[in-house]
Amino acid sequence: MPKTFTDIPLTRPKTPLLDSIAAPADLRLLEPKELLLVADELRAFLLYSVGQTGGHFGAGLGVTELTVALHYVFNTPDDRIIWDVGHQTYPHKILTGRRERMLTMRQKDGLSGFPKRSESEYDTFGVGHSSTSISAALGMAMGSAQLGRERKTVAVMGDGAMTAGMAFEAINHAAHVDKNLLVVLNDNQMSISRNVGGLSTYFSKLWASKFYNQLREKGKKVLSQLPQATHFVRRTEEYMKSMVSPATIFEELGFYYVGPIDGHDLPLLVETLRNLSEIKGAVLLHIITHKGKGFAPAENDPVGYHALNKIEPKSAIIKQPAPSAPAKPKYQKVFGDWLCDMAEQDNRLVGITPAMCDGSGMNEFAERFPDRFEDVAIAEQHAVTLAAGMACEGSKPVVAIYSTFLQRAYDQLIHDVALQNLDVLFALDRAGLVGEDGATHAGAYDISYLRCIPNMMIMAPSDENETRQLLYTGYMHTGPAAVRYPRGTGPGATIEKAMTALQIGKGVIRRDGAGVAILNFGTLLPTGLRVGEQLNATVADMRFVKPIDETMIRELASRHSLLVTLEENSIAGGAGSAVSEFLASQGIVMSVLHLGLPDHYVDHGKHEQQLASVGLDDASVLAAIEARVALLGLR
Repeated sequence: MPKTFTDIPLTRPKTPLLDSIAAPADLRLLEPKELLLVADELRAFLLYSVGQTGGHFGAGLGVTELTVALHYVFNTPDDRIIWDVGHQTYPHKILTGRRERMLTMRQKDGLSGFPKRSESEYDTFGVGHSSTSISAALGMAMGSAQLGRERKTVAVMGDGAMTAGMAFEAINHAAHVDKNLLVVLNDNQMSISRNVGGLSTYFSKLWASKFYNQLREKGKKVLSQLPQATHFVRRTEEYMKSMVSPATIFEELGFYYVGPIDGHDLPLLVETLRNLSEIKGAVLLHIITHKGKGFAPAENDPVGYHALNKIEPKSAIIKQPAPSAPAKPKYQKVFGDWLCDMAEQDNRLVGITPAMCDGSGMNEFAERFPDRFEDVAIAEQHAVTLAAGMACEGSKPVVAIYSTFLQRAYDQLIHDVALQNLDVLFALDRAGLVGEDGATHAGAYDISYLRCIPNMMIMAPSDENETRQLLYTGYMHTGPAAVRYPRGTGPGATIEKAMTALQIGKGVIRRDGAGVAILNFGTLLPTGLRVGEQLNATVADMRFVKPIDETMIRELASRHSLLVTLEENSIAGGAGSAVSEFLASQGIVMSVLHLGLPDHYVDHGKHEQQLASVGLDDASVLAAIEARVALLGLR
């Protein structure tokens, strides 16, 4: 059994055997009995390193034994292991030559929190979004076969990821092409939040079926006549549950199914993986694990311990904020409060999320309005079309979704919602850069990919109160609308309880100046105001990207020599592009400076570091404007 820890160590634990493993090849030199000690040391080091840096660790604790077994049995990196999502890959990183760099996890210029091909040859496929591993693994198996290479290919799939349609599309294709592929289904009954949907309740429904219970009762009657049969009856029932029915669904889809087996039984895992590595065709190994295994608090609260903040020494924790400076609410809290307030006023409101209830701030809404809350699991495409269908019948759906995940439902957004001009409000969380989660989770493109869609209204609030009021504005609007807001806290604006629909397509002047006008879209307004103060520039809070405030743009262009657009979105196709497109359509020729996200992916780090790296901090914005002013000879 794995060693269980109750505390996160603040000092580096002694891990002599783990320290001797510079690469999986070293792991494969060990005796099988030594692997148990490696797993214990790996789990201890994982707890220590995440305590130092913060990050995901519940999923990693759950696959510690699996990670050891995979790298022990398979000849990595030549054999391919493809991880799904990436939350579970910290043990993999530790075993693949990155142990001493784990203390740089999610920091600028440090290790990524997800698999990244440029980081290690053992990271065979970069991931951040769910449910891609089987498709990628199948592609690798087919590519290797085409080039005549003999290598094993393994996809490690969490059970939460199996709720996405993409996983079943890949499974269907894998059976058709008949390539050698092993899929390990890590069944811990969790993704980030608890799983929902038909797949996760499939087995439960089977156990409640009339056929199963008739068989169960008849079996009990027969076996009860035998001496000391009680234990045997119970074990027989357990085996029926664990071995018969899961095979049906996967074998009908064309996979050779094995399991479920205990995913924390390391010798069993090694033996099973060795046997399966010799089987030809598509194979699915079903393992049962516990998220957070080996760390008692995480086992008891897997949702709360999905990820950790950095653990500070107790002496550093006693510092409390002054009573006069209450903590600012996160934007997710602002959204969650608005959702509850709006639901109280309008019983047509329905809240929809694709497995992001906790992250989107919907917990209170889910508790207070359970009949109007829909968590559709990791199924973004379904979430959007479900909302469209509900809107057809007069409901008022609010889809709470991360900007980066809405990318996965782009066709549904266009074809099912916007084309039919349906009344759906999109609350786009994590818009802009997202800090330590890096490029895979950045909401860098939503303005660009939404702006080109007819019927869409796009709003970019600059603070917490404006977020609340624009959510209300979008909700009261007839037709599709989106409000984008960032991760974390805002500037601390006073939030008005009353909800007021703002005039659609109208911005406001926050500072009046001369020469230069800064047109801000979103939460970079404080930077715009500070820079505007130094330059005596006009600063406009545009609020709306579409429809854009054409009257204000024309007026600002008429009395300024330089327009500067400021946004935390890709410059290509972004809000600044909308400004230039309008000016061109009106035949207005003047200098425009676009400041936003550049045409490359922004690596992980603290949000402030990311902004500085792309020229969106105060100093960089000021320098860019001053350089353009000098180039134009305006001063």
